[in-house]
Amino acid sequence: MENFRNIGLIGRLGSKKVIDTLKSLIRYLDDQGLNVILDQKIAEVMPGHGRQVAKQSRMGEACDLVIVVGGDGSLLGAARSLAQSHVPVLGVNRGNLGFLTDIAPDDIEEKVGEVLAGRYSVDTRFLIDVTVKREGEPIAESTALNDCVLHPGKATRMIEFELHIEGQFVYTQRSDGLIVSTPTGSTAYALSGGGPIMHPRLDALVLVPMFPHTLSSRPIVVDGNSELKLVITERNETYPSISCDGQMNIALSPGDTVTIHKKPHKLKLLHPLNYDFYRTCREKLGWGTKLGE
Repeated sequence: MENFRNIGLIGRLGSKKVIDTLKSLIRYLDDQGLNVILDQKIAEVMPGHGRQVAKQSRMGEACDLVIVVGGDGSLLGAARSLAQSHVPVLGVNRGNLGFLTDIAPDDIEEKVGEVLAGRYSVDTRFLIDVTVKREGEPIAESTALNDCVLHPGKATRMIEFELHIEGQFVYTQRSDGLIVSTPTGSTAYALSGGGPIMHPRLDALVLVPMFPHTLSSRPIVVDGNSELKLVITERNETYPSISCDGQMNIALSPGDTVTIHKKPHKLKLLHPLNYDFYRTCREKLGWGTKLGE
């Protein structure tokens, strides 16, 4: 336990199960003689906690380890805030699938105890930065661990856009949009759109068209260090949007450009020693399930 003395706790808001799990986790960490630091937002719904409190964006400066209790969405939000600080992150699943938050609530003491004792594996995940420019000037920036998605926004009409990779023109496409996914996000929205599953250790990005108005458009896998540029053509009559991890949304105008590239800071994700990516896929995606089961 020498490496982890200050433990930050982040939880999904609006869930009694998350609060109950956090209280159990606090009691366990207290028994281990560790210092607990609560995320400011979750601390507001836990009156009388008597703990040190920090904004999520500053927890990396005060903590040796951050534990996220919730679903994958909770961990995505924490990743965007904490990646720059290089603080390791551990996930406890209180959501649905749990590709990233892989410790079950009933196993908290056993699995968290193993991590605190130094028995864990380290999984490094890269994020992507997104910059929107209008008339050559930046107007918005965001970050994603899973994906950024060009979509119609409030309208249901097709979008026309150009795709450039490493400065080379690829195509002009009319479709409902485009999903640009990291390996981490390949089991999320990109999978629903027909994209491939990528192992988390791959250094690659996948581009998945959304309902393209052509029979020949297929997902493309490119080098993870590639710089991508989307140009919203002037012929668009609607105003599309680009979202990051389904949580950040930026409104676009015809003529805008969207630049996407790898973020220099990576997320340090911890797993118990028995973590197995393929087993997770079997359990979460129903691989090998017989018809009728």
